[in-house]
Amino acid sequence: MSASLVRATVRAVSKRKLQPTRAALTLTPSAVNKIKQLLKDKPENVGLKVGVRTRGCNGLSYTLEYTKTKGESDEEVVQDGIRVFIEKKAQLTLLGTEMDYVEDKLSSEFVFNNPNIKGTCGCGESFNI
Repeated sequence: MSASLVRATVRAVSKRKLQPTRAALTLTPSAVNKIKQLLKDKPENVGLKVGVRTRGCNGLSYTLEYTKTKGESDEEVVQDGIRVFIEKKAQLTLLGTEMDYVEDKLSSEFVFNNPNIKGTCGCGESFNI
């Protein structure tokens, strides 16, 4: 039986109880399974790093890459034994996002379901927050 573990940041508020904030990123079971499969072939890597880059019509797109270490300012998300690191630049844009892995007849890809996005461009390469 595997337990689901998601890290959350806790902030202190004067004269009130400590309250957890939203997890920066959650993974669907499909995403967890695909990441496990990818990392199985690359034992020297400890996880995936998610970032954002300037690209496309509206400005930003997500990037994924293998990583061997946690960066100094990276936020770490641990879920079902999988480690995903979020670059500092991407932390605010990913807050509350669900990462999924989707396969159909023509493609397979990681999909980021981000409630903060206000729009995307027609080319599908970027988003606007």
